[in-house]
Amino acid sequence: METVLVTGGTGMIGKVLTEALIERGFNVIILTRNINDQQKTKNDKLSYAVWDVEKQILDKIAFAKADYIIHLAGANFAEKRWSEKVKKEIVSSRVDSAKLIIESLKTIPNKVKVVISASGISWYGHDKEVAKPFTENDPPAQDFLAQTCQQWEAAIEPASFLGKRLIKFRFGPVLSPDGGAYVEFKNPIKFGVAGIIGNGKQIISWIHIDDLVRAILFSMENEQMEGVYNAVSPEPVSNKRMILEIARNTRKFFIPIHGPSFALKIVFGEMINEILKSTTVSSAKLQQAGFIFQYPDLRSAILQLSHQKNSPV
Repeated sequence: METVLVTGGTGMIGKVLTEALIERGFNVIILTRNINDQQKTKNDKLSYAVWDVEKQILDKIAFAKADYIIHLAGANFAEKRWSEKVKKEIVSSRVDSAKLIIESLKTIPNKVKVVISASGISWYGHDKEVAKPFTENDPPAQDFLAQTCQQWEAAIEPASFLGKRLIKFRFGPVLSPDGGAYVEFKNPIKFGVAGIIGNGKQIISWIHIDDLVRAILFSMENEQMEGVYNAVSPEPVSNKRMILEIARNTRKFFIPIHGPSFALKIVFGEMINEILKSTTVSSAKLQQAGFIFQYPDLRSAILQLSHQKNSPV
């Protein structure tokens, strides 16, 4: 059976993806900085190998086994307030890791046929006055995260020149019961407060984690897919609508409260521009490739998240 080398495999998306790959019979090797006792596994389809992005080295034996590379690694941009040090880490964790993959493809004899890399819809700017969703052909914005995405995608692009089929997914905010936007939005609701961000009108182009993982698997198997694809649902919604939908499925009684922008800016600093950004992104290209969403609308996604834990998709 074929082998998939995964970076970022211990993260929220990586864990669900790894389960789904193993469920389909693939062997999975997760690249990690340290292999500890908790990562030792009795599953003969799952193993771990060491890489060090800062030193630009990785396990050559593991790399040589790979038929596919799925590159998810990157520091969480929403975890800390953006100091210059944190911003440098956000960029280097993405760009330098991609460079290590490219250098390894050049120097290590390998049988890799497909490289799939994460990127983000932060590539795009604010919604324009003309009501037209962003597509994969739109240029990057000029803000920090947009420029980070541009560098990220440019760093992995040489894979296509090396004869590998390259797919770059621009992820929207991922809705998962195990972390990310959904959990952040849900936490205050447990205490009866539905915290709407700013005026709540900003559009969120989200995706359910099961659909994201299914899209990655679909792209592995679909030899016609190549280039950039937006990984977002067909139904972008406002922040207010998302918060209220989560609230209705969390408890019977709650109070909607708008968090004023000036107060949020004090807390989040420069990051607030990303939090308040309205970005309507099109999923048309992914759908035209033949992908069918399991959770195309917000209601079905929130209903599933409210009542179930994730399972292999």
